[in-house]
Amino acid sequence: MHIPAHFEESDVAVLHALIRSHPLGAWVMSGGRGSSPAGLVANHIPFLIDPSRGAFGTLIGHVARSNPVWKQLSPELSSLVIFQGAEHYISPSWYPTKAETGKVVPTWNYVVVHAHGVPALFDDPDRLLTHVTELTATHESGFEAPWHVADAPAGFVESLLKGIVGIEIPIATLTGKWKVSQNRSEADRRAVVDELRKRDDDRARHMAELVDRADRAKAR
Repeated sequence: MHIPAHFEESDVAVLHALIRSHPLGAWVMSGGRGSSPAGLVANHIPFLIDPSRGAFGTLIGHVARSNPVWKQLSPELSSLVIFQGAEHYISPSWYPTKAETGKVVPTWNYVVVHAHGVPALFDDPDRLLTHVTELTATHESGFEAPWHVADAPAGFVESLLKGIVGIEIPIATLTGKWKVSQNRSEADRRAVVDELRKRDDDRARHMAELVDRADRAKAR
């Protein structure tokens, strides 16, 4: 991923926070072994991040046992997980610079995290149960009446655990790109924030917050 210096985000806590808030990762690795097709293979799965394991943390998830991707794993085969955060189209008509010089073009603002690492599998039933219990608790925590794995019959859960394979990826490199109008003038950045806040949708409001935060950081 190309990251100009003004778009680079290297704070591990910030990168982990994006993974937690946008946990559905696009996991990409090489195929061409077993029953997998040749070339790149992508799977979209929710990950947990364990920040205590390794310099950049460890990703933990699972796939269906019927998914051939887990048969591809080897100590020599690295992979990439992409976590896409807030994103929004930015119109050049919003910039005061348009009226001043006309030298403006459209762009797209976005924040994204790339995590590289060598994946490994685990299929111990107790560990799988611990993993799915934690994954469920994480995403049910905001509900008024959260569902728990223990709410389902034990035998039913045990049978489902036989149908999945755990994946863990110790993160070797972790990179973040926060493209939130840092390359524009202060007037243009403030106009972007104002225009995004006028739009009645969460995507726009979230991007407005990110541009505003970056703008205030530049002013310090």
